[in-house]
Amino acid sequence: MPAQHPLHQRYPFLPDLLLLLVAMVWGSSYGLAKQALLFYPVLGLLALRFGLTFILLLPAQRALADAAVRRATLQAALPLGLGLLAIFLCETYGVAHTSAANAAFLISLCLVLTPFAEWLLLGQIPSCDALLAAAVSLFGAWLLSGAAQLQLNAGDGLMLLAAVLRAAVTCLTRRLTADKPVATLALTGLQSLVICLSCLLLASMQGGLPPLPTALAFWGNTLYLVLFCTLFAFFAMNYALRHSSATRVALLTGSEPVFGAAFAVLWLGESLSVANWLGGGLMVAASMWAVRPRRRLPLARA
Repeated sequence: MPAQHPLHQRYPFLPDLLLLLVAMVWGSSYGLAKQALLFYPVLGLLALRFGLTFILLLPAQRALADAAVRRATLQAALPLGLGLLAIFLCETYGVAHTSAANAAFLISLCLVLTPFAEWLLLGQIPSCDALLAAAVSLFGAWLLSGAAQLQLNAGDGLMLLAAVLRAAVTCLTRRLTADKPVATLALTGLQSLVICLSCLLLASMQGGLPPLPTALAFWGNTLYLVLFCTLFAFFAMNYALRHSSATRVALLTGSEPVFGAAFAVLWLGESLSVANWLGGGLMVAASMWAVRPRRRLPLARA
């Protein structure tokens, strides 16, 4: 009977494909989150989003019956959950107080920060290709955002902080999950529980939350955020970070503003200039360059 190889060995392109899909759904999340926030406050939206995610992932907690899996998963759940809580608070409050173009530019700074965070936290010196691709992606994001029109406000500051936190949490996830028997879906559920309970606690300290809205638009946007932008995206990120480098993950998900721009044009009816499209093209090209197949040298030449 032939030996069974892990999924990522049989399909080595799978982590990269999952990350590009993550970038696609995350790109669409900005507009949907802004619409949902018209009906409900930030803490309530986050608590509902991640509470539903945890409920949907309750069956995955059966994986924690194994002692080794339970120990590794629980050790990663709390710090990564709190890290993601900080990211989503900054992003959601930031999106509510800034333009989509500024948000796309500032969150893309994690492309530049991740190689250095990986160097600082994991001791992995970034390659020249990674640094070059990060620089090109940042320039592309600058063009995509409208170049010289960028003006910073409080919302922009929160998006900048979210970019810094993204870089750090990406590396922390790799450190806590790589080469360890972590149950990916169970970890995603526990992270969601940490975020939900934390948001409810913060909301109770501010006087509680209003009743849930009944508008279909709110629930449609919320379910999309739960199923695709949270459930699928968290699973894909945790899976990819166990089988890839943090810099590679950041570069692939760095095409997020491109998909965000496409969503704004096709769904929201916004228009983009030639410079915007050029910036988006540069970001996609940089991501493809970073993950291109490398030709291996013969052993004698190596």
